[in-house]
Amino acid sequence: FILCLSQTLIPAYGIVLDAGSSHTAMYVYKWPSDKQNGTGIVTQHSECHVDGGGISSYAGTPDGAGASLETCMKQAVRDIPKYRHHLTPIYLGATAGMRLLNMTSPSESDKILQYVKDKIRSYPFSFRGAAILTGQEEGTYGWVTVNYLLENFIKYDFVGRWLSPGKKTVGALDFGGASTQISFVTEDAVEDKKNKMILRLYSRNYTLYTQSFLCYGRDQMLRRLLAFLMKSQEYRSSIFHPCYPAGHNVSITLDKVFESPCTLKEKPNPYNPHAAVIVMGTGHYQHCLGNVSSIFSFSSCSFSKCSFDGVFQPKATGSFMAFSAFYYTHYFLQRTTGITAASPSLLEGASRAVCNMTFDEMLKKAPDQEKRLQDYCTASVFLQVLMVRGYGFDEFSFPQVSFQRKVGDTSIGWALGYMLSLSSLLPGESVALRKALRPEAWVCLLFIFALLLLIMVMYLLSQTCRRKKGSSNVI
Repeated sequence: FILCLSQTLIPAYGIVLDAGSSHTAMYVYKWPSDKQNGTGIVTQHSECHVDGGGISSYAGTPDGAGASLETCMKQAVRDIPKYRHHLTPIYLGATAGMRLLNMTSPSESDKILQYVKDKIRSYPFSFRGAAILTGQEEGTYGWVTVNYLLENFIKYDFVGRWLSPGKKTVGALDFGGASTQISFVTEDAVEDKKNKMILRLYSRNYTLYTQSFLCYGRDQMLRRLLAFLMKSQEYRSSIFHPCYPAGHNVSITLDKVFESPCTLKEKPNPYNPHAAVIVMGTGHYQHCLGNVSSIFSFSSCSFSKCSFDGVFQPKATGSFMAFSAFYYTHYFLQRTTGITAASPSLLEGASRAVCNMTFDEMLKKAPDQEKRLQDYCTASVFLQVLMVRGYGFDEFSFPQVSFQRKVGDTSIGWALGYMLSLSSLLPGESVALRKALRPEAWVCLLFIFALLLLIMVMYLLSQTCRRKKGSSNVI
């Protein structure tokens, strides 16, 4: 009885370590352990954010990458019941930060991954591998996560069946530290095969357009803009920054700008990594817009249509969900200006308002964001150029973009889609009309029901006998 009950109620767990360019996050997921492939409703059980930078920041000291995971790994040990540890798969996926490091120093990226693998293997979980995701994989897994959480693939009804909801899928917009991704289903011909992904999920084929732009993530974009401003102002010891708040000045060493493949072309010669430059903010929206636009290339396209940098993109149609730094930037604009940027014109108005604020004005409205305040004008204007001029969202399509951090209690990102795909929780074929529980689980439930019914009948019979006995004693 106890075994039967435990098989019916005990959840299964899975862990994904999202090794991003700026930091690493751990997500613990759970689902009913009795489910067949693809029929378990996967939800987020817990999460943990690693202190410090991403694992790529440990180039030169690779052992530190493994050690950085210890706090979150210990939390996973606590969060998951001990008897499920050896059955719990754990994956690590590294994204654009490690892609960049692998471009410049493959040996360093290999060392970091090895130390990370060794650290994860020292814990009592079922380690399934650590890998560097391609940009297309990152975009595709993000799209899978969004549509899985929205139940666009399949839906569990109240009588215990899995049905196709017949809903259209939603496109995914991801804005990380080193790259940004756009992924959506299209009926147009995908002219560049590098952008085409065909997925078969629940007996349906999805033709997906997906593109990842390396060096267009938030952190790398900020570096690229600084590099562009330094070069255009002839690498002087002090420069003007139109996107920094007026009167806000900072000192920055050149290594913070040019020690990246994304800024290699702008590196000065001779180059002193420890030389300091004073960056003086002017808070000028129009000048900021012009300079941010300069890091994109809209001039050449060898396809029928392009987004930017000569990359093919069909027209973005339907609904989209924007997450990661898209959400945080959008939320900051709403919080500080009171404007919900639901259209290109509203986004422009909110960006103008932020760029016109002083540092102290922003600090009063968002004191918890002090370390990032100087960059929000840049990020807002970048969002405007990327989404409107780059991806082509207009007054009609932009309102169909939803900016979200979570769906329910589950964080949005590529991690859930990654685990679903690697652990075979997304089947290619249909599970329509299939009962949500395996036959043996239904037998368990029927046994429990019959046992409870028998106990109830015996209880009622005993009560009846007692009443009769009591009545005879009175007579």
